[in-house]
Amino acid sequence: MKEKKQTYINKKEDTLLNSIYNFKKDLSKKTIKNYIKNKMIKVNNKIISIPNTIVKINDEIEIIYTKNNNNFNLEILYEDEYLIAINKPNGLLSISNDKEKIITAYRMVSDYVKEKENKFIFVVHRLDQETSGILLFSKNQNIRDKMQENWNTITKKRGYIALVNGKVNKEGKFTSYLKEDHNGFVHSTSMNNGKLAITNYKLIKEKNNVSLVQVFLETGRRNQIRVHFKENKTPIIGDKKYGSKNNYIKRLCLHANILEFIHPITKKIIHLETQIPDEFKI
Repeated sequence: MKEKKQTYINKKEDTLLNSIYNFKKDLSKKTIKNYIKNKMIKVNNKIISIPNTIVKINDEIEIIYTKNNNNFNLEILYEDEYLIAINKPNGLLSISNDKEKIITAYRMVSDYVKEKENKFIFVVHRLDQETSGILLFSKNQNIRDKMQENWNTITKKRGYIALVNGKVNKEGKFTSYLKEDHNGFVHSTSMNNGKLAITNYKLIKEKNNVSLVQVFLETGRRNQIRVHFKENKTPIIGDKKYGSKNNYIKRLCLHANILEFIHPITKKIIHLETQIPDEFKI
């Protein structure tokens, strides 16, 4: 993992948050706040950790990025002494699939945490390689185990943004029993042969026979969202596995944008949310 820095001279007196936001239009304010809180911003060579700090004209501001050799950015959404959450890019594996040298979200976060705190990390849940969005890790194995054992109880919201082919109702609910076949494809089956899967959605916007939807899960089965929209005859754009013929965007248009859960130690509600990816906007 390599460290990349970007320096600029501030042109207008303002808060540090606004200054960076005006300079870096590709970063959301939420991301910038996390950069500041995680001590990734310097003003005149001094680390500043308060977003509303006033910066003056001609102050030198330095942004420190953590980058790996495959050009995936490590965007930290939340971090404390027990947990760390990132915004996983599309195309990045959550964890290794037996190819030891391949870069993964686990390896990127592990390198970051080891360098900062000399701790190991543990995957709390996973996202498909093609799916982007919120991915949570623990810095303690016992906490990871406790969270996984009680995942359906401690998670209050699991939201995804999806861009799908065709028109959908203003809101809807898919309920079926899912089963994976020997070729790795998931499909609905009978109650006796599958596991219950419930997917809720609301239409955000519709244009040119394409629909942008907000999805919330009641269960977390493998490929659940992809299968339910495919079986609704409105497959997710870019989903070659489940039959999307509309692949004008060169990625699977599925993004984990909301995760709300009870913190295993503090018992506080932690709400994480990311913006809709630019390529999904219609």
